[in-house]
Amino acid sequence: MIKRVRYYIFLKDVLVLALSAFGGPQAHVALMFDLMVAKRRYLSEEDLIELNALCQILPGPTSTQTVTAIGFRIGGPNLAYLTLLVWMIPAVTLMTIAGITMSHLQSQNMSTEFTKFIQPMAVGFVSYAGLKISKKVIKTKTAVVILLLSAIGSFLFRSPFVFPILILAGGAFTAFKYKSQPIEEKDRIKIQWANFILWAGFFVFIAALGGVTRYLPVRLLENFYRSGSLIFGGGQVLIPLLYTEFVEFKRYLTSEEFLTGYALVQSVPGPVFSFCAYIGALSMRGFGFGGQILGALVASIGIFLPGTFLIFFVIRFWEGLKKYRIVKASLEGINAASSGMVITAAVLMFLPLDPNLQNILITIGTFAVLAFTKIPAPIIILVGLGAGFVL
Repeated sequence: MIKRVRYYIFLKDVLVLALSAFGGPQAHVALMFDLMVAKRRYLSEEDLIELNALCQILPGPTSTQTVTAIGFRIGGPNLAYLTLLVWMIPAVTLMTIAGITMSHLQSQNMSTEFTKFIQPMAVGFVSYAGLKISKKVIKTKTAVVILLLSAIGSFLFRSPFVFPILILAGGAFTAFKYKSQPIEEKDRIKIQWANFILWAGFFVFIAALGGVTRYLPVRLLENFYRSGSLIFGGGQVLIPLLYTEFVEFKRYLTSEEFLTGYALVQSVPGPVFSFCAYIGALSMRGFGFGGQILGALVASIGIFLPGTFLIFFVIRFWEGLKKYRIVKASLEGINAASSGMVITAAVLMFLPLDPNLQNILITIGTFAVLAFTKIPAPIIILVGLGAGFVL
């Protein structure tokens, strides 16, 4: 009974975070420190730092995996899955509504001109994310070279299949520098393969099912599951892959719709990966209201599930794995390649916009506000929307 009460309180705390955590993974983790370490003492500060570090080296949404891993530590897989649902549902619901609303406005031939300012603002957000990530992870000449090669490669070869290749190549390149990492005494690693087999098996199953049926919801599930399985670095790094696949490659969304959705997700609390619900809803607009709900649902399941399977798999033997120098060394290249793709994403997202003075100034102005002030992202987006309605 005591355990059940504790689990209920924990899930209530997760809901509080889901409704108040603005600002991306770094801000989310800061709030976790305040609520789950300082106030509730679910785990120690060192435990939270370590869990967050583990989630940063795994593909998938960092803050989502971190809060899910905390649930796993407290109550095992069942509580962890409930934690995932409580954390993602508010943001996913809001972004699903945003996607359906956008589709409805267009079907009624209603103007979406009120979004004209937040589209270049979205480019400013991505540009700032690129700078922020680069400053954090680019510390050597090798990382600079990988960043540049990744940026050039992702610009020249605009295929969703290029991104995982660039990430894996970056990690493999710096893995050769493992001798520069300190040697730690290692214990024998005991690996439980169940969740890895679940992750890989589902990957193969939906890919095969999508290839056979060609049914759009199944193909969407495969697209997002693949993205969630291969993206390192959080929501900002996911953006270039989504833009390439759903705007340039498959043309399910226009560039304007994508930019509007990305700007809107900055004003929504919770995980940035909830943006996928918006994309899923718009990708299924031809199937009516029910189809859009289904699109948002499969997109959300696809993007969140692989990271959950992987954190369940790795957390059981992380203590031993983190002592291997080659694992530590590969992170430099993975992070550098991811940073290069975010920088290119800002360029690709600006290209379809009219390159007039207004859009250029709004992009630069948004970047400057984010870089030199502490104005919260939701306030910036609301100002942009308000200006669009008025003007």
